Amino acid sequence: MQNTKNTLGRCAGVSRRTLLSDVGMGFTGLLLGSMLHRDGIARASEGAYTPPTGQPHALPKAKRVIWLFMVGGTSHMESFDPKPELNVHAGKTIDESPYAGTLKSPYLKENLREVIEGLHKVHPKIFPMQTGYRKWGQSGLEISDWWPHVAAHADDLAIVRSMWTTDNNHGAQLQFFTGRHSLEGNYPTIGSWVHYGLGSLNDNLPQFVVLGTPLADCCGGVNGHGANYLGPEHNGIRMNVDPKSPLPFATPGADRYVEEQQAEFDLVGRLNRLSGIRYPDDPALRARIRSYELAFRMQAAVPEVMQLDEENEGTRRLYGLDQPVTRTFGGLCLAARRLSERGVRFVQVFHGSNGGAGAWDAHSNLKPGHTRLCAEVDQPIGALLRDLKQRGMLDDTLVVWSSEFGRTPGAQGSDGRDHHPYGFSVWLAGGGVRGGVAHGATDELGFHSVQDRHYVTDLHATVLHQLGMDAHRLEIPGRKRLELDFGKPIPEILA
Repeated sequence: MQNTKNTLGRCAGVSRRTLLSDVGMGFTGLLLGSMLHRDGIARASEGAYTPPTGQPHALPKAKRVIWLFMVGGTSHMESFDPKPELNVHAGKTIDESPYAGTLKSPYLKENLREVIEGLHKVHPKIFPMQTGYRKWGQSGLEISDWWPHVAAHADDLAIVRSMWTTDNNHGAQLQFFTGRHSLEGNYPTIGSWVHYGLGSLNDNLPQFVVLGTPLADCCGGVNGHGANYLGPEHNGIRMNVDPKSPLPFATPGADRYVEEQQAEFDLVGRLNRLSGIRYPDDPALRARIRSYELAFRMQAAVPEVMQLDEENEGTRRLYGLDQPVTRTFGGLCLAARRLSERGVRFVQVFHGSNGGAGAWDAHSNLKPGHTRLCAEVDQPIGALLRDLKQRGMLDDTLVVWSSEFGRTPGAQGSDGRDHHPYGFSVWLAGGGVRGGVAHGATDELGFHSVQDRHYVTDLHATVLHQLGMDAHRLEIPGRKRLELDFGKPIPEILA
């Protein structure tokens, strides 16, 4: 006869805690795992290394981050690093220009890796700028004419014009979020490190949310917002700007779904009472039950965030929700503000994902392509900055704009530019960042980062620093990290 005493706490070799962990999976289970690991319950039961306490290492300047990512490689010369010398020497080869020889930077081959060796050549015919530019704001920052709404906030921007990376293909997208070349495998993303290091501002919502279509499988896929060895509880949670279906993998508004979830919690309660016969005082078990109930409440909070029609007409118009060209990305930016307002730590917003390399990948037709894409995002991003500022949120919300690399100064074909990892631009605003500054520089043609060069992890370190976190103190014993992985904050752009 089977020993019933031994089966009360265990079922077919499965522990009571594991059984309760597996009840009610899906969105509820995912969010529950996050809370349990943050509270130390699951960690204690697993005997694993104890992560940070959820408190910053130093006084933070920012509470939250909104990261805007343009997928495919935005041209830095037609956005935030205008280069008039391209117009002066258009049509010449680089060797025919006054810069022959000067562009043979010692950094040209530094750690650069190509998926197919020699696939990307330096295109020798200098391609002129495809739009104009002017000085904006009291700071006089030079920004192209394709970005007038963002440029109106020039005095709030810190533009870093000296970024570089090591992947000359679109694995650079994954590299931008992890700091590691895609050939080295997958690593935790910057959003996951923030999630791992800091406690929640609102337990009714996830701490790391992904809006828009993420990276395609060719260029990182789900690993572009994943946590890898930090554990799935620190992954980004994808959301749709649709109150009826805000989660791609669950429909919390459906009556049947809610009833089924309630039934699951009732089952957990019954299991709790059964286990209570043998374990009358188990704080981990009680905490687990409370966490399931809290996860259930999250499913009510998420649809409310996506009710954009709650915003007044002026706000909806500000983000461009009344115009077809700006409606989609405007909705993402407005949802990002609403999520941040309600305490989400890290919101990652994608634009340009198209199932491949990305819409910003301007190998041809750069002018019509970038004209259209900039029109889709410029007004919504400008609106986000204005809205955050007028609500008093920009002071403690760090906004980051980036793309995986820039574009070549030389022409590809007759009207395009190729991938360019040697020098490109990003910008930051709010969250304790100095406004109206341009830090670092590329050369006269925009080819190399030649002054105050910054690898992508310097941007990561700057974000963590503003959140009060030290990347080195987030290191996990036994996990190999290179010094380059940690990066260094960029003090020149910090207030």
